[in-house]
Amino acid sequence: MNTRIQPHTAAGDTAADFAGRTLVAGVGNIFLRDDGFGPEVARRLAVAGTRPEVQVVDYGIRGMHLAYDLLAGVDALVLVDTVPPDAHYAEPGSIRILRVGAEDLAEAGPLDPHGMDPAAVLNRLRSLGGTLPPTYVVGCVPADTTEGIGLSPAVAAAVPKAMAAVVTLLEENVPHPT
Repeated sequence: MNTRIQPHTAAGDTAADFAGRTLVAGVGNIFLRDDGFGPEVARRLAVAGTRPEVQVVDYGIRGMHLAYDLLAGVDALVLVDTVPPDAHYAEPGSIRILRVGAEDLAEAGPLDPHGMDPAAVLNRLRSLGGTLPPTYVVGCVPADTTEGIGLSPAVAAAVPKAMAAVVTLLEENVPHPT
């Protein structure tokens, strides 16, 4: 991995920083144990570094901040978050990789300016004047989302797998700028 990238946080970035870039967005609430998965993956990816045109940001629960950064226009979005189990991925710590399109967002709930429901943020993007870029989700099935700080052992063990999945997604699905 490229180590020239320095850690980034949403607080220091401006919307202009994302134009012509791929955005990797870690989302989740670190005070709800495994819900802090996305921020932990984003933190570690930012430290490890990635391609120069990739911006890695820990959004936490700042949904409106993510929405405004997407309005600036990004070429691709990779969300890192917890996801509910399904028939194939039920074990805590299971990693799911999903492609998300506008048709997947029709049932999103209302946008909470102080919360982070990624589907609601992405669904409202059009009403704010933006368009949904090619979007992927690297998700992890949580074991424990009760109040507290720290990932469960199964989810903590999944963090390096998720980091590798993000890198693979970027290599296979997001073209390098010319």
